[in-house]
Amino acid sequence: MKESSLLLLFFVISLLSCKENQARLTVSPSSSQFFQYDIVSLSCEEDDSSAGWTLRRNTSKQQRTQCGIKWGKASGSNCNITGVLPWDSGVYWCESNQSTISNMVNLTVTGGSVILQSPVLPVMEGDDVTLLCKTKTTPSNLPAAFYKDGSLIRKQPTGHMTIQHVSRSDEGLYKCDISGHGESPSSWITVTDKPTTTPPPTSAPSSHSPTILSVLSSVGSVCIVILLVLLVLLVRQHVGRKPEGETQTSGFLPFENFVNFFIVIISKHAELFFFFCLFFGTFE
Repeated sequence: MKESSLLLLFFVISLLSCKENQARLTVSPSSSQFFQYDIVSLSCEEDDSSAGWTLRRNTSKQQRTQCGIKWGKASGSNCNITGVLPWDSGVYWCESNQSTISNMVNLTVTGGSVILQSPVLPVMEGDDVTLLCKTKTTPSNLPAAFYKDGSLIRKQPTGHMTIQHVSRSDEGLYKCDISGHGESPSSWITVTDKPTTTPPPTSAPSSHSPTILSVLSSVGSVCIVILLVLLVLLVRQHVGRKPEGETQTSGFLPFENFVNFFIVIISKHAELFFFFCLFFGTFE
């Protein structure tokens, strides 16, 4: 009974303290478009190196295939593709052993002579974004025209265009054109909301007077642990009592008796349980 009680308590505490591992897929060079035969490196930037993240992709020819199997060379949580081809175009992501996935990245490989280098990851509202219209041959910084959702935005003499302080209205499908060389594929640029910041309080609260919100946020997890500790102790005390002359054959209560006993314990000790929750929650 003692060992099983400790295991149960440890399991619940582990659930309360566990945190889901996260990973973010990054691409080098940082672009969503590539020329044929370019070298591309993909990496899962992870919080926990033991999570076992794997690169996968969906293309027009293959679905959910893993790096190192028919494409790319895997090295831990990294994947290198030497000499990308148009059929390498598709959606790429990181996936853990528990089937948790990272952000998805759409990569385009063209056999043409013009690409648009744009952010491969979503950009934050208010940031500056630079687009580069690039040719496969030198010089690559030729005059270029930039388009959004099929409409001309502007023409730039050096092939660069910077969108200052982007907003949600700048989100859309972009492409570029260099006269005499051709047009790039289109790439979608995603703009995310800027995180809101909470202004500092006008007067700092006393360190010995926790706010109601901080107490309530911690009471839940503390109550669960206290409830289990009290329940384990009370059940052990109950099963230790047996009528004279009766032989105890098992340290566990029948299921029906256990449920009834649990209800009685909660009703009798509700005030004590509530007091402990508030007391420990305040000083957590």
